[in-house]
Amino acid sequence: MNDLDLLIAAARQSGDIARGYFNAAPEVWEKSDGQGPVTEADLHVNRQLEADLQAARPDYGWLSEETEDGAARQATDRQFIIDPIDGTRAFIEGSKDWAHSLAIAEEGRIIAGVVYLPMRNALYAAAEGQGATLNGAPITVLDDKPINTATLLTTKPTVDPAHWTAGVPQFKRTFRSSLAFRLALVAEGRFDGMLTFRPTWEWDVAAGSLIVTEASGHATTKDGQAPRFNNQHPQINGMVAAGGIHPQIMTALK
Repeated sequence: MNDLDLLIAAARQSGDIARGYFNAAPEVWEKSDGQGPVTEADLHVNRQLEADLQAARPDYGWLSEETEDGAARQATDRQFIIDPIDGTRAFIEGSKDWAHSLAIAEEGRIIAGVVYLPMRNALYAAAEGQGATLNGAPITVLDDKPINTATLLTTKPTVDPAHWTAGVPQFKRTFRSSLAFRLALVAEGRFDGMLTFRPTWEWDVAAGSLIVTEASGHATTKDGQAPRFNNQHPQINGMVAAGGIHPQIMTALK
C-alpha cells in the first residue's frame, strides 16, 4: 500500500471512531496554556492512528497535536503529521465542519495528505505531483479575479489594518473553524483563498497545504515563503492559501 492509500484508509477508520462520539456528549477537557479543548474522541482517534500508522511505517517519525512531542522525529527521513480532529470546538458544538488531517513530510515538504470530513462524506486527498481529489474526482482552485470581489476564509483579526500596507482590501470574509477544512475548500474552488496570520501549528495545515498546491493553487507563509515542516518547534509563520488571487493578496500584505 502506498503512502496516500495508507492515509486514506486510516482517515476513514478515524471517521468511524469519531462518529461514535459525535453528538453523544463526549468527555471534554481544557488543555493547559489556553490551547483549547480536547475530547475523548480526539484521544481515541489519536491512539488508533498512532498504533496503525506506526505499525505500517515504523521508520517514520510522529508529530500529532495529541501526542507529547519529542526529538526522535527530527532524525527520521519521513514523518507523519497528524491532527486527529481539527475543529474540536465545532465537534463539541454539533457542527459537521470538523476534519481528520493526516500528512506525510519528507525533507521539510509534504508528499501526501488527506483531509476527511466524516459527517460531510468529503475526503480530500493529494500526493506530490499527482493532483488533488475530492472523493476521487479531480479538483482545482479558482482563477484570478479582483481581490475586492473575492471571498476569503479567515478570522476577524486578519482584517486589522496593521497587516495591510495599502489598506484592507474589501473582500468578503467568511469562516470555518477547521483550518484543514478551509484549505480543502480553497482547493475545491468553493472559496478564493484562506488567511491566517498567527503562528500556525503544522498539524493544522500540513495536509491541506499540499491539497491546495496540487489543485494548482498556492500555499505559503504570510511572508510568501514555501512552508517547511518537521520543524523542531512545529509551527510555521501563518498561511496564505489561494487560487489565482494569491499574488494580489501578497502584494496587499507587503
